[in-house]
This record gives sequence, structure tokens and C-alpha cells, in this order.
Amino acid sequence: MNMPTITNGKQSIFKPLLNDFFDIDPFFGGSWLKKMEAQVPAVNIAENEKDYLIEVVAPGFKKEDFKIKVMDAVLTISAEMDNESKEEEKDYTRREYSFNSFTRSFSLPDNVKDDEIAAMYSDGILKLIMPKSMVEKKMYKEISVS
Repeated sequence: MNMPTITNGKQSIFKPLLNDFFDIDPFFGGSWLKKMEAQVPAVNIAENEKDYLIEVVAPGFKKEDFKIKVMDAVLTISAEMDNESKEEEKDYTRREYSFNSFTRSFSLPDNVKDDEIAAMYSDGILKLIMPKSMVEKKMYKEISVS
């Protein structure tokens, strides 16, 4: 069997096959790849003179769903939520499960006070305030080779 090849670098017969693979039947909600992208929450990061602020847009979670930790100057924010719904009517039973989770990690600057990071969750937005410490500027010194 001869396999089709890419013609003049623009179009391939493989493209429809790949689209069929990645865009599964829309009955099940469309592309699983698009669903994976949608599960990573949007993040805003701001800085002022006193602290850094991270806002994670994560509606539908409860504050108990979040786990926030700092290890080796890396801040990791994760959350898990699972739901189950069940409908029973005369002629049918429908049971649906959903599981939603995400993990985001950020390298922290040297001047963050790790032990004073505060987090609050309200109206679908997780806010982290990370106070800055006073960091002395490193001295610049050129070292000659002898």
C-alpha cells in the first residue's frame, strides 16, 4: 500500500486523518486537546514596591480544593475538584462524573519572603500576596586570572 506524502509542503492527506483523531466526535464535547488547554487557568501577575501579586482565575472551586506550597524557590498552586450528578426518571438513569484539576508552578524571585505569603479565594479568583524582602544588590567584582 502506498502512503500519501506531503505535496509542495502545504497540504497533506494526513491532515484530515489527524483532524479526525484529535477532533473526536463532537457528541462527546469536541476536541480533547482543546479541553486540556481550557483546564489551565489564566493567571495575572503584578508587582509593586512592597509585594508581588498573583491572581489565578479558577471559578467553581472551594478554598479547600487548593494546595499551595513553596519548595526550593518554586511556588506550586494545584487544585482538584470532583462532582457527581445522578438523575433517575421512569425510563432512564443518568449518572455523570466530572473531575477538574490543575497545577501551575512559578519560580520565585530571590526577594520574596516565603514565610509570609498569604492566599485568599473569593468570587472565583485565588489571590496570592507575596511580600518582598530587602535584598542588597550584589557587588560587581572582576576577578583577574593569574
